[in-house]
Amino acid sequence: MISSMYVSSQGHTSAHGLDRTSLKTYLREDWDTKGDVMKKVVINVGGMRHETYMSTLKSLPGTRLAKLMDHDPSGDLEFFFDRHPGVFSNVLNYYRTGKLHCPTDVCGPLFEEELAFWEVDKADVEPCCWITFCQHRDAEVALAAFGPSDSKQHHNEEFPESFDVEDNPANSQSCCKRWKAKMWALFDDPFSSKAAKVIAFVSLFFVLLSITAFCLETHESFHTLEQRTELVNNGNHTEEVTYYEIVTEPTLTVVEGVCVVWFIFEFLVRFTCCSNILVFVKNILNIIIDFVAILPFFLDVGLGGNALGFLRVLNFVRILRIFKLMRHMVGVRVLVYTLKASVQEFCLLAVFFGIGMLIFSTLEFYAERVHGDPEDPTLSAHTNFKNIPIGFWWAVVTMTTLGYGDMYPETCSGMVIGALCALAGILTIAMPVPVIVNNFRLYYSLAMAQQKLPKKKKRQHLPLSGTLSQPSPSGEQVE
Repeated sequence: MISSMYVSSQGHTSAHGLDRTSLKTYLREDWDTKGDVMKKVVINVGGMRHETYMSTLKSLPGTRLAKLMDHDPSGDLEFFFDRHPGVFSNVLNYYRTGKLHCPTDVCGPLFEEELAFWEVDKADVEPCCWITFCQHRDAEVALAAFGPSDSKQHHNEEFPESFDVEDNPANSQSCCKRWKAKMWALFDDPFSSKAAKVIAFVSLFFVLLSITAFCLETHESFHTLEQRTELVNNGNHTEEVTYYEIVTEPTLTVVEGVCVVWFIFEFLVRFTCCSNILVFVKNILNIIIDFVAILPFFLDVGLGGNALGFLRVLNFVRILRIFKLMRHMVGVRVLVYTLKASVQEFCLLAVFFGIGMLIFSTLEFYAERVHGDPEDPTLSAHTNFKNIPIGFWWAVVTMTTLGYGDMYPETCSGMVIGALCALAGILTIAMPVPVIVNNFRLYYSLAMAQQKLPKKKKRQHLPLSGTLSQPSPSGEQVE
């Protein structure tokens, strides 16, 4: 620099030993470098003009504006971009300060799209704004899980592609696939048509009827005690053995048979008309809910009632069918999605309960033994806390403030431990529950918003001639 160099009257520098010609060259290069640093650049984004220095834009190599400065035209520098002006203010501040903050008045996908255009890495967002920046992703995932608001339109657009249906109506194969697509929608998508809603209502009726019959089969009012006689060959003579057997009301058996016939018909239609059998088989709901629910009927017919106990266990799967029918209910889907999103909170709650259960059951066990009878070798004759594992049940019941009363402390020290256990349980439950409630509130609001979305007409969006879609510095518009 000039301020750091002393020039003698003979044309030589006393410190660096440069002659007059070399000094002029050095000063010219130094002035050009300083001029490059102090050179102003005007960037017009969406009609809003921003002024900064060229050196500021070069502070982030590899970005769009930094690449733009590599092509330095002569004269004044002014560039125009038809982009969001508000987001660019945050991007420009990132060049100035080195810290990228997310604006709160801009939707997350828009901010992420603008960062991609300016070739700024989204990982550079500051930690204080990262949660705000990622909220839109959770919202998009939740909205996708709740399904489209216009199910019929979604169905009409999706099924011809999934079934590979051609547009030629004369093609018999195309007509067959189109018929299979309609049948699949009829039994799988209740919102595809009015007939599908009727089928869904009939299916729901048979499910409820089957569950009702299954529950009534266990009631004593539908049981009849019948006497059975059986001849038993005992060596050289035959004995007549009499025994009693509980027989279920035949009406319930008929009702169950009618329901099974409907379940078989529904399963065969869905299996025959599915677009991909492998995907259909891999679906747990199709195998467990549909196939296993009708399996006891065939076992009962084939084995003649010899495997009755095993059949009753399999009949329990019939109850799970109602969850498949409830997948179209927004409230149930919100609840299921909330449970999935709150897995960490539930795990944290389980860990807290496990630690509290172990600590308080151990303390209660020894607190009760302190006041034991010296003549009692076990020191536990006066209390129900015979060992620590038994205290696990008492600790869980106390921490959840249920208090069945089957086990309770007998000594003063044990009562103090019980009070502390109840207080710890209240605090343990109070910590993760608000997070779960907030998740439910968030997803429920998103689900309601998804249901209230208006129908959108398809419009082809043509890119404007002045819009930059490729991150190339040669495409900028220079004024």
